[in-house]
Amino acid sequence: MVANLNEKVDRYQRLLEKALEKAEFIPIENSHMYTVASDFYTMAKAYYEDGMHFIKMNDPVNALACFSYGHAWLDAGAKLGVFIVDDEKLFTI
Repeated sequence: MVANLNEKVDRYQRLLEKALEKAEFIPIENSHMYTVASDFYTMAKAYYEDGMHFIKMNDPVNALACFSYGHAWLDAGAKLGVFIVDDEKLFTI
């Protein structure tokens, strides 16, 4: 069971890392929606960093939760239309 959990943590970490690299802001700078995009991206990045911390602390359950929540922020932003995304494997589009 632990091996499966660790494999899943690794997979979700890589997915979130790639999604963070690919998510591009759509809104015009200094607009309200740009602020929304920035907030969503910041939350996703913070969850990624927290997940990496939990990996170092040998806590795969919380790492997986962080990577999942971080990805959810980016997916929500893509659905809202504040990120340009074109990868159906990384985003729910």
